[in-house]
Amino acid sequence: MKAQKLLGYIKNVLSTSLDTQEEKLQEKDMSMWRLHGEPTILVTLAHIFNHFAPLMCKVYLVEDVLMDFLLGILEGGGSVDEHPLIQQLLDLFWLLMEDYEVNECLKQLMMSLLRAYRFSPIIPDLGFQIHYLRLTTAILHHEKSRKYLLSNVLFDVLRSVVFFYVKTPLRVKEAGLEELIPTTWWPTHFDKEGKDERDPKEESADERLRRRAYERGCQRLKKRIEVVEELQVQILRLLLNNKDKTTGEASRYIFLNKFRKFLQENASNRGQHPTALCPPEYMVCFLHRLITAVRSCWDEGSRKSPGSISSEDGYVPPQLFYNGKVDYFDLQRLGGLLSHLKKTLKDDLASKANIIIDPAEIQSTSMDDLDEDEESGAAQRPFGAAAMGGALARPSWLSSPTLGRANRFLSTAAVSLMTPRRPLTQPEKVKVRTLAVEQRTEDDIEGSHGNDGLLLGRPLEEPDRPVADKSLLEIVDGIVMMYNLSVHQQLGKMVVVSDDVHEYAVALKDTEEKISRCPSRRADILDELQKSQKVFAEKLNHLSRRLAWINATIYSKEKMLDVYWLLCVCIRTIEHADNTGSLFAFAPEFYLNVAMNAYSALKNYFSPANSMEELPGYEETLTQLAAILAKHFADPRIVGTDIKDSLMQALASYVCYPQSLRAVERIPEDQRVAMMRNLLAPYEQRPWAQTNWILVRLWRGCGFGYRYTRLPHLLKTKPEDANLPSLQKPCPSLLLQRHMAELLSIDKDMAASFLNSVLNQLNWAFSEFIGMIQEIQQAAERPERNFVDTRQLKVCATCFDLSVSLLRVLEMTVTLVPEIFLDWSRPSAELLLRRLAQLLNQVLNRVTAEKNLFDRVVNLRLPGLESVDHYPILVAVTGILVRILVDGDRQGISRAASVLLSDPCFQLHSIQHLLGEGESSSSAAMLTSPPRPVVGSLGSTVTPPIASAPGAAGAAERKHFSLHSYTDYISEEEKQKVELMLAFLTEESKQAAASTAVSPQTSVSCYTPDVFESVSQRRVVIV
Repeated sequence: MKAQKLLGYIKNVLSTSLDTQEEKLQEKDMSMWRLHGEPTILVTLAHIFNHFAPLMCKVYLVEDVLMDFLLGILEGGGSVDEHPLIQQLLDLFWLLMEDYEVNECLKQLMMSLLRAYRFSPIIPDLGFQIHYLRLTTAILHHEKSRKYLLSNVLFDVLRSVVFFYVKTPLRVKEAGLEELIPTTWWPTHFDKEGKDERDPKEESADERLRRRAYERGCQRLKKRIEVVEELQVQILRLLLNNKDKTTGEASRYIFLNKFRKFLQENASNRGQHPTALCPPEYMVCFLHRLITAVRSCWDEGSRKSPGSISSEDGYVPPQLFYNGKVDYFDLQRLGGLLSHLKKTLKDDLASKANIIIDPAEIQSTSMDDLDEDEESGAAQRPFGAAAMGGALARPSWLSSPTLGRANRFLSTAAVSLMTPRRPLTQPEKVKVRTLAVEQRTEDDIEGSHGNDGLLLGRPLEEPDRPVADKSLLEIVDGIVMMYNLSVHQQLGKMVVVSDDVHEYAVALKDTEEKISRCPSRRADILDELQKSQKVFAEKLNHLSRRLAWINATIYSKEKMLDVYWLLCVCIRTIEHADNTGSLFAFAPEFYLNVAMNAYSALKNYFSPANSMEELPGYEETLTQLAAILAKHFADPRIVGTDIKDSLMQALASYVCYPQSLRAVERIPEDQRVAMMRNLLAPYEQRPWAQTNWILVRLWRGCGFGYRYTRLPHLLKTKPEDANLPSLQKPCPSLLLQRHMAELLSIDKDMAASFLNSVLNQLNWAFSEFIGMIQEIQQAAERPERNFVDTRQLKVCATCFDLSVSLLRVLEMTVTLVPEIFLDWSRPSAELLLRRLAQLLNQVLNRVTAEKNLFDRVVNLRLPGLESVDHYPILVAVTGILVRILVDGDRQGISRAASVLLSDPCFQLHSIQHLLGEGESSSSAAMLTSPPRPVVGSLGSTVTPPIASAPGAAGAAERKHFSLHSYTDYISEEEKQKVELMLAFLTEESKQAAASTAVSPQTSVSCYTPDVFESVSQRRVVIV
């Protein structure tokens, strides 16, 4: 009551003026009151404030009395600038109250505003949120109050980021979305894989009306949200003011130091104290408002400073990364630890950037870094182990040597194939230390009197021109870091609502189709279907309105342009840093991560609501990013395992899509050739699975029976995620294939080392696969109830996929550069051909034998082994055989045939099996000649076909594999080539057998003497 009365007195005084001529009081509009020129009124107010000021330190009075009074001033509407009374009152507070009283009052006032903004309900016009933001803006308009709040409250006491968050309503009805969006809509046309294939031309009139009504409702909602967002941007522009220097340091420099501290806390606590982190949903909104405000300030400055660049072409100069003016809290650099880089690159820093490293600084950090390396290694090892199952309790099957080797391999080589949706980045371990950044002044940041401030140490490669205010450059650097910390993950998380709409829409359409087919006599089934239909429709109504809110706040066109701008900033920053040569190693890893993740977000999260193709300069940006990926995936300046793996995965994904693959083809030729040379480096001692995957994608669409998107036996099942790179339609690159052919033709040593490594890895992968399916088969045959661990199945399937992809790379090589195997003037050609022949025979024997190990495991159709089937591996082997036995010149065919037939593992019925002739032919072969022992390095002896009892044969009869069955996958021309190959090998086998029976010394007409010697004497075993 006392506070209310005193406030009433203040109102009365403010609405009263003295007429000195008539010596009487006059009433006037309180909003027109000014602090100056009324000494009597000021004395009166001083008496009132003597009692009022102590009350304003109590939180409940500030919230109930003062905040309501200030909100009432703004109720008249109009812009905040039209209500100067609040500024006058704040002047009065600073004049008539003690500093500690004003400080406490302002702190409690901002806390009350933040609570009110955060917890007020969502109503259709967002009136509550707008009301509280307007008052916040009015208070921050006051310079002295703004600087106090920035220095002591907004980042130190409050989570002021809450002010920039647009809260998502928990319930559609409470937010009034039913009135705002009365008509709902969702996609109704889907292809076989469940993708939305809506074409506006195919829409019915009703569908078109519904969609347009829904879009109009979404636009109404978006406009209301934009009012809130504009107020939030106004607040940030006030905090970024760099001209208010009358009462000390400008607001922007206070904000910059607090913002850096905020980033440090969020980077340091990640993974350790999650409660101390800013929630990612707040981070997303904060990032977008900050981008808008910073770009506005940047462009204002560029207009006033001729020669400087606009925000559209903005980037962060590389000096920030190595001159020590900006603290990165020990976040990982591309070249490793900062202290290590300072030691190893101190001469380059001195010569290129005129920066001298103090030797004492290097010595003081060297021992600390050793300790930190051990700690970080110990901390990170469990993460990797857990990802691969290594840190968990080991089941009995993990003790097998086969799987043990496989796990060790997969942890470095093929983890991305096992977990294709693995995020590109891993949490970085960051040590916490106190920042000296809060003591920086404007001169330290912007520079003065010849001092370049944050841009100290400009290298010669960097153009000597102003970019922007240096404070803005550091804020942009912080925005990039913020995106890397949590924004990207949140963008991916919110896509789940769109996925839910899609799933329910598919379910509803499926239910409606069932209702249309339901017989009239089954009223019970019809009733259940109609209930399901009603549930799905209600859920879709709710989700479509919720999706409208999310699209307006997170996935709108404007938000997409923000992320695209961030992508372009990262690309230009990386390009400028790359130009500095060895100093590129100082660049933080997160710039590359954000470039890759931002592109992924634009491609996968915003579409199809907004098309990436409509972005300005889209194709040029794609090409720039392609050049970065192509150059840096094998850059020796980059040492981090995680970032190198991320670059490789990004390039592998890039070549799966036609548009991005064309972008790779548009980069300069020398860069394309260098990329292919790096891809063709020997596979040993490096993670090679992704490299091999890239080569396979460049070939897919050109190989034998290799034009499929999904395997034939999986067509009836829907993929978990049809947008995965591995499920994209084939888009081969003839240009990159040509570069590969030229490199392998010219550089004989590289060709030999590359192919030997491919053959070694194929030998390993297929051996591991055979060993694991033996264990799986043994487990399946045990009489007791048993379970095969899903991780074992996943590793097994991965080894099979690797075997198929390695065979496809061999097919590509033998097609593009057959002379590597068939031109025996090359020193390694004959050995490579013999190794290839033995491997092909081993694979054929194990896969084609009827009712053998492979056949039985495939027929089990275990979950996790869906990709394991006859077709992919047999067609890959067939492609290689056709190329060397049918498509080559006469001499090459003769050499290939002689080597293939001379291999002890060769069995003609394995070739006959490809056309479904293996059963009868193999029986005949067994009658006419004794079976040869089939032993090699790939495992145990191949199990011969088991003869079944005549009576049981018919019951157990199943469809045999035959290329003739795959009319949609194998062309007639390809089938004819296989038939020619079979006829040729049959004839050659007969001639070889006949000549051997006549005399071991007699040579066969088609064999040279040295080849014949190899047929009868040599036994090549793959090591």
